[in-house]
Formats: sequence, structure tokens, C-alpha cells
Amino acid sequence: MRQSPRSLRLAPIILGLACQAQPAALSSADIAAIRASEEAFAQNAKTRNDSANAALYTESAVFMPPNQPAVTGRAAIRRWLTAFPPMSDFGLTPIDIDGRGDLAYGRGTYSLTIAASGKVPAMPDHGKYVEIRRKQPGGSWLMAVDIFNSDMPAPK
Repeated sequence: MRQSPRSLRLAPIILGLACQAQPAALSSADIAAIRASEEAFAQNAKTRNDSANAALYTESAVFMPPNQPAVTGRAAIRRWLTAFPPMSDFGLTPIDIDGRGDLAYGRGTYSLTIAASGKVPAMPDHGKYVEIRRKQPGGSWLMAVDIFNSDMPAPK
């Protein structure tokens, strides 16, 4: 079987692409840093340290809360967090953290209770989340995309 001149020219390109190095898998230190960031987020949420939580996002992050438009940018995310009702409880349970190079994702579940206020009773909620993180030059992993949604049925 005779090779065409075109296929002979493409062979080095295909071989070169096949031999390119893959970005490194996340190290155990990267995974530990992401877990620590998630723990800090939960603690900050409990104590209403909204500025500290906003700092866990990139400057151009996109936050996608349920039943609302996306919130873009760290400053807008901080305003959203500040406007969220006080909580009497908040927790995150990471299920999966993975990634390569400077890009990682985290997936898990959350539970929270919006604190009772006046005649409004406490409102529990639980659901799931996915976050996409970018490793920063200093080694921290900031959220670039964050979405969560409830497992609770919609109110009727």
C-alpha cells in the first residue's frame, strides 16, 4: 500500500500531538489545600465573614445560585453573600476533588439552616454543589465557577 504525500506530512504532527505531556495530576498537597479552602468557606459562612469567603473566588469568578441569575466578579459575589439571610448552621461534605495542572473541580453536598427571624421559622436546606478552581501563583486554589442547588422540593 502506497502512502500519499499528504499522509506522510501529517504523520509527524499526529505523532507530536500524541507524545505531548499531559498536565500533572493534582498532588496530595493540592487536594489538601482545596479541602482546607472548603473548610474555611464553611467556617466563614457560619461566622458571616463574607469578605473572607469572597476572597476565596477569583476576581472574575462566576457564582450560580439557584433560582437567580449568575453573579459575576468577586465584589458582586461578596454583595450576594452579605445579602444572604443569616444561617444558624452550614456544612459542606466534599465527595470528589480532581483535576490536572492548574485546574481542579470539587463536587459535594451542603446543608444549611436559615436562622429563624421574628415570625419566620428556621428553614433547613440541603443539596449539592460543583466548583471549578484555578491554582494561583502563590499556590492557593480559588473558585472560578461555583454552582449549588437544593435537593428540597420547590415550594408550592
